[in-house]
Amino acid sequence: MTCLRQYLITAVALAAGLTSAAPADAQLFAPPPNLPVGEDYKVELFGGLWNATPDMTIRSDEFGLVGSEIDFSRDLGIGIERFGELRLRLRPARKHRFRIDYMPMEFSAQTTVEQRIVFRGISYDIGLPVSSSLTWNAWRFGYEYDIIHRSRGYFGIILEAKYTDIEASLDAASFAREFTRARGPIPAIGAIVKVYPLPMLALTAEVSGLKVPNNTLKGFEGGYIDFDLSATLNVIENLGVQVGYRSLDLNVSSNDEAVALKLDGIYFGALVRF
Repeated sequence: MTCLRQYLITAVALAAGLTSAAPADAQLFAPPPNLPVGEDYKVELFGGLWNATPDMTIRSDEFGLVGSEIDFSRDLGIGIERFGELRLRLRPARKHRFRIDYMPMEFSAQTTVEQRIVFRGISYDIGLPVSSSLTWNAWRFGYEYDIIHRSRGYFGIILEAKYTDIEASLDAASFAREFTRARGPIPAIGAIVKVYPLPMLALTAEVSGLKVPNNTLKGFEGGYIDFDLSATLNVIENLGVQVGYRSLDLNVSSNDEAVALKLDGIYFGALVRF
């Protein structure tokens, strides 16, 4: 988890700069004067599209046969996809936020096997046409508390649980459809820094992640690092547009299955606030 530690160190450093930039006599719990555009809300809803480049491998054992480590891009021809995402922020008080994110992802491809692969005890030989798919429904449920909150930005900590539901399948004319599924919760801790260099422009850096040791959840093992860097232009108080870069690195395994997924790329979307 070296990358996670590096991201957290960076977030703390930015927070320290934010603190030093504030007036020395600023009161921590006093309402900040001259709020930037877009910071006076109770509910915030984001809808966007993410252009994700995949780096994914999967292994599934069956009938005592060890499965191949299948690379979805190299072996099955899966490429860049675009996904929708929804984010909901509920803000009962200035320094508190409840967070719900949902992102359904689906990859599919048709290719001819160029090297022998074994999936769930079935051997797919060279030259065999194969249809493949991977469905990934990712939920995030979290709570954010802003340790430092100033009129031009804040630094907060995040406690959350990511619920992951992944299903991968191979389908060939000479075999029945074979699939494997991995699902389970992964708790996480993270940090967020948001600054306003201009009253209408917000820059945000966010990172979260953790690792679940083997056998902690009935044989389930997993871990992830989720890094998000974005810029938001708040056109008016209730409406903003956002562009950002996101990197999601997830590993899950249970009993005879193992999945390693890494996605990164640019996203864009709009925010509505009430």
